[in-house]
Amino acid sequence: MERSMLLLAFASVLIVSSTLASAAIVEHSFHVKNLTIGRLCRQRVITAVNGRLPGPTIRVHEGDTLVVQVFNESPYNITIHWHGIFQLLSPWADGPNMITQCPITPGRSYTYKFNVINQEGTLWWHGHVSLLRATVYGALIIRPKSGHEYPYPKPDKEVPILLGEWWNANVVDVENQAQITGGAPNISDAYTINGKPGDLYPCSQNPNQIYKLKVVEGKTYLLRIINAALNNQLFFKIANHKFTVVSVDASYTDPYVTDVVVIAPGQTTDVLLKADQPVGSYYMAARAYASAPQIPFDNTTTRGIVVYDGAASSANPLMPALPAFNDTPTAHKFYSNLTGLTDGPQWVPVPRQVDEHMFVTVGLALDRCAANATCQGPNGQRFSASMNNHSFQFPTSLSLLQAFFFNVGGIYTPNFPNNPPLKFDYTNPNVSNNTSLLFAPKLTSVKTLKFNSTVEIVLQNTALIAVENHPIHIHGFDFHVLAQGFGNYNAARDSKKFNLVNPQRRNTIAVPVGGWAVIRFQANNPGVWLVHCHLDVHLPWGLATAFVVENGPTPATRLPPPPADLPHC
Repeated sequence: MERSMLLLAFASVLIVSSTLASAAIVEHSFHVKNLTIGRLCRQRVITAVNGRLPGPTIRVHEGDTLVVQVFNESPYNITIHWHGIFQLLSPWADGPNMITQCPITPGRSYTYKFNVINQEGTLWWHGHVSLLRATVYGALIIRPKSGHEYPYPKPDKEVPILLGEWWNANVVDVENQAQITGGAPNISDAYTINGKPGDLYPCSQNPNQIYKLKVVEGKTYLLRIINAALNNQLFFKIANHKFTVVSVDASYTDPYVTDVVVIAPGQTTDVLLKADQPVGSYYMAARAYASAPQIPFDNTTTRGIVVYDGAASSANPLMPALPAFNDTPTAHKFYSNLTGLTDGPQWVPVPRQVDEHMFVTVGLALDRCAANATCQGPNGQRFSASMNNHSFQFPTSLSLLQAFFFNVGGIYTPNFPNNPPLKFDYTNPNVSNNTSLLFAPKLTSVKTLKFNSTVEIVLQNTALIAVENHPIHIHGFDFHVLAQGFGNYNAARDSKKFNLVNPQRRNTIAVPVGGWAVIRFQANNPGVWLVHCHLDVHLPWGLATAFVVENGPTPATRLPPPPADLPHC
């Protein structure tokens, strides 16, 4: 018996030693500063990281520690959010402005340090102040630990594909103008693939304005697709080729074959692309999926070129037939057909016992125009947005996490409701102009959750002002998507559709236009976590709240103090 215990202890030491030996500290320096760049017939000064658009790709292995020192050499406040990273016991590194930190002011620096635990796949990083993430973003790739394999055939090459959005104006000015007028911000002028607009835009026929992917016939490529656009979901296709989806939001999926990917802002999708077509050139292309056609949107198309080795340089690339901008059936088919890989690495079963039930309406709203002012929102008012009729107002003097950790009162109120204050026919377009429903109070209200509690949320879109698809992102957690559908959620009917066996896991869910989605997660990560629509036009309008997850019972489940260099307001 003693010998068995000794062997077991020795084996445990070997396992721990092996784990520690395989982990590494990965360090980067981000210099955020002005960059002059030529796009669409003009030179423009943008804010970028290390002189690149997109910014640098970060590559780590599961279990590594990532350390990124950010030097703000720009004229604007900045923070960096590591989109999709759990930040287990490191919420001070999450990055959303005034939620987990005050901004890094010009001339200052801050070091983000966190462990990458229980995650594999494609995530990304981006600015989290103003609209600066239009140009401050990049890929964050998490490979399996050394000696571990992907749960799918190893690709011959891995390629990040970052879909972006471009303005011919300073994006800070775009946001400021919208805030002054109360109207919607100006729409973008182009979409981009890896920072390049493609040859359908003015002055973009030069090869350096078109992204090219060179492939070899018969080889397989892992495309790590990231939607870094601010305000648009996107359809993405490659002419005459099919994809096999193997992961979304850094969670493995059952292989799903499709010829089109639909991806909302904030989401990532990993696909295997087999170069199995005749040697030649093929366009890859992306255009908007715009579910609210009455709202103006950028109705342009970006494209790059997939070029086979040996293809004639004079060959005209084939163009894919993209879905119509309002093709909701295609979008819903893609989003709803994905399932989780239950025997894959990092799979987490669906928690069955629910402790907290929430029903949360998400949609647009109005804020009253000031006296003697002229506002450009609907009915002469200001655009706003809300969740359960609370329009989130960011604090200005202290971050929410600091207020929680140091028990500072007056920064937020723990009164975000579990249900909307008024029940109505949520998705009926006839309510879109009902003034009794449109005005939501501005509040810094949060929802407090017990540590380790299981939370189930029905996310219900509304038709107020306009009916559209909202991508909702929860910081600090992945969640299971149990079901999604159209119309008003009906518990008696729709709970029967729940997939409790192999649902997809995500950190960002595209709640169907005029519909609903049900998600479930375990609140096992103490801290303050932003919950918001990942359309940047909606965040300053107030389509957000925050979860305050209480500390656990042991030192290993309680928040550590903030780093010494945490920025002050």
